[in-house]
Amino acid sequence: MDKEEIIEHLRAAKTAHIKWVQKAKLLINGIEIEKDAIPVNSTECKFGKWFYSDGQVLNALSNNPMECMNSIEQLHFELHDIYMHIFNIYFSKPEGGFLSKLFGKKKEVTEIDAQRAQTYFANMEEVSKKLLDEINRLERRILAIPEERIKELM
Repeated sequence: MDKEEIIEHLRAAKTAHIKWVQKAKLLINGIEIEKDAIPVNSTECKFGKWFYSDGQVLNALSNNPMECMNSIEQLHFELHDIYMHIFNIYFSKPEGGFLSKLFGKKKEVTEIDAQRAQTYFANMEEVSKKLLDEINRLERRILAIPEERIKELM
């Protein structure tokens, strides 16, 4: 992988993260979103898939301390932990009979639950901003590495 490909993949992962957050926002704003459209597990979203595959090659770069990748990973975990609360508000198992459980009727969300979801989302946005700052920092570090050095390591 060359420098251009590394940056391209990083930017695609960043864009995937932004879209994931936007889908959560649509959900709490009342837009019908499929349960699986916003992965709860941090290794199942597009950003997580990049981070635990192509993203791991960045650990070999001397200009990228492990602490940057650790920070990104922790923030990413935190985001998914927060989203799990939102997911449980909107998609927890519905009460009712066999047929409503079988067909997966979406849970009715009370006004109090909707307010809780808004609070969780505000927290999610703060963590997302920190994550994006770290991703941008990582991108700057990669851009500062000479192409020859990247070729040596890859």
